[in-house]
Amino acid sequence: MSRSWERKVRKNSSVLNKKLQKHGKPAIQVGQEQYDEYRGRNFILPSVLIILALMYAVIGSMFWSKEQSTLMYWVTVIAYIGLGVVLFAKRPFLKVGRDNIMTTKWNRVRVLYAKDIKKITIQPGYVVIEQSKRGANWVFSRVMNRYDTELMGARLTKFANQHQIELEQLSK
Repeated sequence: MSRSWERKVRKNSSVLNKKLQKHGKPAIQVGQEQYDEYRGRNFILPSVLIILALMYAVIGSMFWSKEQSTLMYWVTVIAYIGLGVVLFAKRPFLKVGRDNIMTTKWNRVRVLYAKDIKKITIQPGYVVIEQSKRGANWVFSRVMNRYDTELMGARLTKFANQHQIELEQLSK
């Protein structure tokens, strides 16, 4: 669709959604791409941060007297524990769309289009997506981030076949 046509569709759908909302009916979804989403779980870095904070708290309370224990000491311990909890709660993901894939890298959402993918490698426990442009490979691991790599591999196989991307499947 052309951009002007997309704008008209968006405008008309927003008007229609307002009317539907007044009548208590569900809104229609227009122009939103559907993604297959695969979520993992961070547990290594959060557990390291929490363990370090607890070690710092224990060692500090053993060697320092109560007069030396300041507010900043406890703020630091609580901040490290809080950071560990936040990183554990924020789950990494891979979204596979019609012509692109998305993930988070260094706290930013990264999008990689099908034309920019050089090769997809599927191994037991790992999925590696190589970029044709500069940049590091995207590695999704069952061990590090608890991704369901079998389901991801099946969906990425379909994605690679659809866009004529080189696919390498390695077995044990």
